Amino acid sequence: MAESPPSLRLLFLSARSQEAALQHVEYSNNAYQELFQIAASTYEECRDLIERLAIFSRNETSEDIATSTIQYLGVDYLFAELLLKAYGSNRQKLLQQASSLLESFLSRLDSYELLSKQNRQLLDQYQEDRENFHLASTTDAAERRRVKVARFQEEKSLKTKLELLRKKSAQSSIDEDKTRQLYFTELELFANQSFQSLDMIVQESLILLQAQSEPQSSHSILDTRENGRSDSAGSSERLDGSVSQITRRGALLSKEGKPLQPFTITDKRSQLRQGVFQPGHNLPTMTIEDYLEEEKRRGGIVDDGGGRQRPPVEPDEDNIELADQETMKARAWDEYTEANPKGSGNTLNRG
Repeated sequence: MAESPPSLRLLFLSARSQEAALQHVEYSNNAYQELFQIAASTYEECRDLIERLAIFSRNETSEDIATSTIQYLGVDYLFAELLLKAYGSNRQKLLQQASSLLESFLSRLDSYELLSKQNRQLLDQYQEDRENFHLASTTDAAERRRVKVARFQEEKSLKTKLELLRKKSAQSSIDEDKTRQLYFTELELFANQSFQSLDMIVQESLILLQAQSEPQSSHSILDTRENGRSDSAGSSERLDGSVSQITRRGALLSKEGKPLQPFTITDKRSQLRQGVFQPGHNLPTMTIEDYLEEEKRRGGIVDDGGGRQRPPVEPDEDNIELADQETMKARAWDEYTEANPKGSGNTLNRG
């Protein structure tokens, strides 16, 4: 097994430092594009040098890989993540290149049996249908949330483990096994994040394809509207199409002048404009006073006030018989209220 030359190590460290420098530069700054191109070129040189030196082989296992070269398994992933940070007119091309790099990275890990069972299933799912790949179902919200939470917890656990291993690796007495464990844990974290990036790439690619088709359709609609607005006189106020632009099948009149299709004859263009700038709701045709007069004429309103309560009639004091009746009626009511006090009939507090 050939050891990697120092030049590959220097290229790898240079690419990582250049990528880290991008975090401190604004995207709108010209320096960002320059650093991005330099970092991308350096990662490309790393990939070419790895292929020329044949550092990795499909006939090997993870135990056969030299400790100093394990970290170079993540070059494709790091290069892909760098490409995803760039935006521009060639965004679709960058997404395709990044997805190819991520697939290459995952396939190489799979050949060394470094993928978990779940990630291996996801890789098979992606390779079966690359354009419709999703980490979880897009229709089942509960399942999508469950998968998202599970992967988040797994990623958090890997980051915690990786942080502990990095603290141990900073010690001078670190052994080789701890270093290999550090690199393999980092690759496992890269694998989890790769599938999230592939899911994002599929969704963004679909949005970009839809955005490319929308301007064409909207442009054709505008052309049709412009043709409808222009008439023989060159007026732009007409909203409906001219009669000559109406699509018809066959002739409108026969040779004898007999109509073959229904049509409408209009006398003036001003009549067409009357129905253009009008509100969408029906306007009132009469005032409230006119409406009430019409209801009175039709018998819908009674002049005496309908069911209004009439004032009570004052009793005639000269009518002795009527006064006696009212007195007896009041006395009977007093006797009834004394014999039946209020609440006496509702002993169980019902109702």
